[in-house]
Amino acid sequence: MTLPRGPQGTVAVLGMGRMGQAVAERLLRGGHRLSVWNRSPGKAASVMAIGAQEAQTVADAVDGADVVITMLSDDEAVRAVAFGEVRGAVAPGAVYVDSSTVSPELSAELAAVFPRFVALPIIGGPAAVRAGKAVFLAGGDSAAVDSLGPLLTDLGSVRRYATAPLALAAKLTNNLLLLAEVVALAEAVAVGRSGGLSDEELRALLEDNPLLPSGLRNRFEGILTGTQEGWWTTVLGAKDAGLAIGIAEAAGVRLPVSEVVRRRYDRAAASGHHDADIAEVSALYGLGHSREPVPRGP
Repeated sequence: MTLPRGPQGTVAVLGMGRMGQAVAERLLRGGHRLSVWNRSPGKAASVMAIGAQEAQTVADAVDGADVVITMLSDDEAVRAVAFGEVRGAVAPGAVYVDSSTVSPELSAELAAVFPRFVALPIIGGPAAVRAGKAVFLAGGDSAAVDSLGPLLTDLGSVRRYATAPLALAAKLTNNLLLLAEVVALAEAVAVGRSGGLSDEELRALLEDNPLLPSGLRNRFEGILTGTQEGWWTTVLGAKDAGLAIGIAEAAGVRLPVSEVVRRRYDRAAASGHHDADIAEVSALYGLGHSREPVPRGP
């Protein structure tokens, strides 16, 4: 079964966090019928305003859907929803898609349980998703991925992988790189400030520096001033770094620098910045609104 294009295709999006809302909005603007669900009610107002139907239960959201998409916070949340109500309610022939950032091990479990499963993690934030500029990493059965053709076209660019775990490995590879870059930039700014450079001088030196890729440049002002709009939180950053480290450890490879990076996000979350964007790791260095002494250890 190939998903019909436009209003004939019915999609359920489970999870109305920032990314879930962005995916839902993108699909609605592509003409898909959409039902949405969130564990905590009241987060779907923006997508309901443009045509989504909010369901009170997972089973109601999934009922009659050609595609079911979960966009949840971690392995525990995905496991509870997927192996709970989704497993019992998804229609025969429907495609189950998980766009959460989870472990490759969990994605393999999902692929073993759901006959038509596709892992679809996303590179890019909510704004990129809404603009159609995000990259979707599709891993799983080729026929299931093919059946999503019109939906994927409406979402944005797609990069395909042979299996679901490979798609998650690609996602975590990308995430670890940005997480480490954010910590490195925060420390570079701390060095500049410690040496007496003003914020204006740091902007002139670093903001358009060719050493800063675009993804990191998007967080430059947040790292410098603490004004980053939050969507990828320090808690989720620590979680993703841990998942990436776990992939390497399973192959007998240690990542000592990445272990320090993970601890930085753990500490930022524990210091009261758990709901803030990963750029708020800069607060640990006396940058932005929260000013603490520059730490001496990891």
